[in-house]
Amino acid sequence: MRLMLIVVGALWGACSGLLLPRAAHRLSVDAEDPWKERCPGGHPIEGPFAGWLGRARCSGADDAHRCGSYGPSTPAVATTTALVCAILAAATGPRPELGVWLLAAPVAVLLALVDRRVHRLPDVLTLPLAAATLALLGVAALLPADAGSWPTALLGGLALGAGYLVLYLINPAGMGFGDVKLALALGTALGWYGWPVLVTGAFAGVLYGAVYGLGMVVLRRAGRKTAIPLGPFMLGGAFTALVLGAFAVA
Repeated sequence: MRLMLIVVGALWGACSGLLLPRAAHRLSVDAEDPWKERCPGGHPIEGPFAGWLGRARCSGADDAHRCGSYGPSTPAVATTTALVCAILAAATGPRPELGVWLLAAPVAVLLALVDRRVHRLPDVLTLPLAAATLALLGVAALLPADAGSWPTALLGGLALGAGYLVLYLINPAGMGFGDVKLALALGTALGWYGWPVLVTGAFAGVLYGAVYGLGMVVLRRAGRKTAIPLGPFMLGGAFTALVLGAFAVA
């Protein structure tokens, strides 16, 4: 059963990952700018779902004017999403919360891509992710064989969101308000498996970001005051703790 879930998770991750590059390109704008409607060569973006999903590849007026691929690498994104989903399936096994993790994983990858490119976590992704995670975990809690606690998930989201809000108020230049909104979703997911998992995920995210920042300074690719995107490290820390938590209750 677990092996079949791993295969299904990997296939789901690969297929959903194939749809992310174009969305990552279109969402990679500054907060005051509208979503991108053209490729780097100036051609209108067309494709499934009003041009939001699929490979980031130019479909210019004719072959002579097409720009080719742009944005994140489609094979890399699909492979990463497949690995994330396969690992989540291996850790969680046949429990109802696995469906929540698999649905949230592509959105998390998309958020990491956008934040890495423009240091922004769009509300159109973070807020629905938080609400959907809480709602879907509520459904999972009603099904047999679940291994978590919905009330703790709710409190976990509020607690981690409040923690990041305090950090934001103390040092607004050190993080964006999008990190606070992402913390709501991550706290909800981590809280499902209990407070120790939430603390582990929060600490791991900070640790990953600190190690990356220190490495950039040592390599002289950044200064001590250079801003780094926190979203990918928050997501990486949450992923680590979520996998450990799922294995612990297996």
